[in-house]
Amino acid sequence: MIITIDGVAGAGKTSLAAHLAEEYSPKMSVQVVHMDDLYDGWDDSLGESLTAKLSEIIAAHKAKAPYRTRAFDWNTGGPGDEIVIGPADLLILEGVGAGARVTRDEAVSKIWIDIEPIVGLRRVLSRDGEAIEAQMLHFMELQRAHHLQEGTRDAADFHLNGL
Repeated sequence: MIITIDGVAGAGKTSLAAHLAEEYSPKMSVQVVHMDDLYDGWDDSLGESLTAKLSEIIAAHKAKAPYRTRAFDWNTGGPGDEIVIGPADLLILEGVGAGARVTRDEAVSKIWIDIEPIVGLRRVLSRDGEAIEAQMLHFMELQRAHHLQEGTRDAADFHLNGL
């Protein structure tokens, strides 16, 4: 099974994913996949590379096989530690881009968390530091365009309020 959790940065996707993983873990094997680990930096975060990785993760999940990749290292701006995704009974894909078209046919539940983008920005800067404000402002434009192009919000099964 796959659950996707999408919405703007700072909406609470990671927190919801952790809560769901805790809830389901006694019943099945669960793995949370963070989109932040799959991005190729600020400028190519929501492009073809992410789509390809999500497609490969889904194929591996369906084959009950592990998927190996390098997490993006935000401190160095390049490849980081290897991560292994699955096999697991439940994959929770969380983060901006998790609800893209490439994931929809396999997701048993697609969740969208609503929040005003400025509130999300404040949360991210409070969590990760003011030094990334310029990058986050750019990312907010990328995520807006991505969500519109993909129709992510409209495709969600559930809409939650992130406030």
